[in-house]
Amino acid sequence: MNRTRGKIIPLFILLLGLSLLPPFLPAYSLSLLTQILIFGIFAASLDLLVGYAGLFSLGHAAFWGTGAYTIKILYNQGFAENFFLLFLSAVLMVVIIAVIFGFFATRMSGIYFLMITLCFSQVLFAIAWKWKRVTGGDDGLPGIFRPVLGISWDLVNDLNFYYFSLVIFLISIWVMFRIVGSPFCKALEGIRESESRMQALGFNTRMYKFCCYVVSAFFSGVGGILSAYYYGLVSPYDFSLILSGEGLMMNIIGGIGTLWGPLIGAAVFTLLKHLISGYTLHWPLIVGGVFILAVMFVRGGIAGYLRKKWKLYE
Repeated sequence: MNRTRGKIIPLFILLLGLSLLPPFLPAYSLSLLTQILIFGIFAASLDLLVGYAGLFSLGHAAFWGTGAYTIKILYNQGFAENFFLLFLSAVLMVVIIAVIFGFFATRMSGIYFLMITLCFSQVLFAIAWKWKRVTGGDDGLPGIFRPVLGISWDLVNDLNFYYFSLVIFLISIWVMFRIVGSPFCKALEGIRESESRMQALGFNTRMYKFCCYVVSAFFSGVGGILSAYYYGLVSPYDFSLILSGEGLMMNIIGGIGTLWGPLIGAAVFTLLKHLISGYTLHWPLIVGGVFILAVMFVRGGIAGYLRKKWKLYE
C-alpha cells in the first residue's frame, strides 16, 4: 500500500502542476515546458529501444525528421487545413521508413546496430541537405502554421498549444507504459539479457526487436510532428547525429530502462541547454560536463537515484 501510494502521489502532484500552473507562467517558461513535453516523447521512445531491447541507436532522429518533413511537404501541397489527414500521413510515412530500416537494422546487434542506424539517419540528413528543391537544403522549410482542429480552440495561442501538446504527451506516455508492462516487453528484456537463451526457448527474437524498433520510431515521429508545428519550420538538424546524441544523453542522465527516467532527463537537458546558452556560446561544454558527472557518479541516472532513495519504483 505504501509503495503504491509512493508512486501515485508524486504522479498526481506532477499532473496537477502540468495542468494548473501553465496559465500563471511567463511566456519563456511556458515555452520551455512545451519543449520538455515534446522532447520527453522523443526520449521515452528511444528508451523503449535502448532500455528494454538493449539496442543502442545513433539514428533515432531519422524518424523525428521524417515526421517533421512530411508535415511540411504535405503542408506545401495544400493539406494545411486538414490536421488529422496530415498527422496520419506523417506517422504512416514514419512507420514505412521504420519498416524498411528495421528490416536491415534488426539483423544486427551491438556496435553494428549502432553504426547502421547512424548510417540510415545520415542518408536522410544528406537528402534533406542536398535536395533543395523539395527540402530547402540547409535553410530548411519555414512557414508551418499551427494546426486547425476544426473546433473553437486556437492553437496559435501558446497556452492552447501547450495543452494540445500535453494531451498528446500524456496519451503517448500512457501507451508506452502499457507496452512496458506487457508480456511483449518482458520478452524484450529477456532478449536484452540473453538473446541466445530466448531463441532456445522458441522466441522469434528478430521479430520482437523489429516490432520494438517500429513502435519506438512511431513515437519519435509524433515528437517530430509536434516540433514542426511548435517551431514553425523544419531543417536538416531534425535528422542530425546531434539530435540523436541528445536523445541518448537524456536517457543516460535520466535513467535508462525506466521510461519515466528519460522524461526527467529531457527536462534536465532542455533546461540546462536553454539556461546556459543564455550566458555563453560554449554551453555544450558545460552540458557535456554534467553528462560526464552523471555517468561517473549517478550510474542509474536520476531515476535510479530516486528509486534507491525514496523507493518510488520497484
